[in-house]
Amino acid sequence: MAMADSSTTADSSPAYVPVVLDYLNALHDRITAAVEALDAATFRRDEWQRPEGGGGESRILSEGSVFERAGVSVSHVFGAQMPASASNLRPEIAGAPFEAMGLSLVFHPRNPYAPTTHCNVRFLVATPPDAPPVWWFGGGFDLTPYYPFEEDVLHWHRTAQAACEPFGPGVYDRYKDWCDRYFFLPHRNETRGVGGLFFDDFNDGGFAHSFSFMRSVGDHFLDAYLPIVQRRLNQPWGQRERDFQLYRRGRYVEFNLVYDRGTLFGLQSRGRTESILMSMPPLVRWDYDWRPEPGSPEARLYDDFLRPRAYLTELAE
Repeated sequence: MAMADSSTTADSSPAYVPVVLDYLNALHDRITAAVEALDAATFRRDEWQRPEGGGGESRILSEGSVFERAGVSVSHVFGAQMPASASNLRPEIAGAPFEAMGLSLVFHPRNPYAPTTHCNVRFLVATPPDAPPVWWFGGGFDLTPYYPFEEDVLHWHRTAQAACEPFGPGVYDRYKDWCDRYFFLPHRNETRGVGGLFFDDFNDGGFAHSFSFMRSVGDHFLDAYLPIVQRRLNQPWGQRERDFQLYRRGRYVEFNLVYDRGTLFGLQSRGRTESILMSMPPLVRWDYDWRPEPGSPEARLYDDFLRPRAYLTELAE
């Protein structure tokens, strides 16, 4: 896990940190521009500073014609003690100084036939005393439809596979499986959506190889998501679909507040609360013991999609 090429700058940050930051900032701009062009709306931009060190910029689009809320944020924070959410699998770095940077986004479309999506790419470095720095990448993207379409799910997973293909056989399968396991709500016994990719603690093959994989995931996100939302944004919908969308958004809130490592890391590291919780949908509802009518379009989500599936083989047949 330790870096062999751990040359550092004067402030003890690894020398390649600016390279990662440059990529994250460029990706931030690219995604913002694509969403603004699709929605004919403008993000609010909030630069913020963290008292313990670092800061970032959050961009929020609210009440657009396509997106009820879209948030995309870049952060670069550092501190004297690694939060427990990032060190629970690495006891050797518990309490070590750390530096973390990443891009995170969540898009909640207005139309219930257009899926919610999440993407995150990040880089963390811990510098334990009297030991080499320890670094790793993480991230991925996942899709949360309310009314799934097989062609959308197939496109999503084919693009995820394309992001992994240059990095060897089995990479997509490994991180697709990890996504299915990570974005799972045990108290509901269901996946959050139809999955995608999730990876963490990744430093395989050295910095250049690992960074290249993280970039591939980030670079494929717009290719994966934009064609889906463009197909669905004008599909007619009514109150029934809206009520179901708001109900299912509750699952999103439950996962983010109870299980999500990124949310926990942000709160434990005393990040900016508004930016951490920008992933929350603007409206949501919980109905007591609600169950879909058998054979209904709502039941199809539960019956066919809220479980791990080999979409690339099952849907392509």
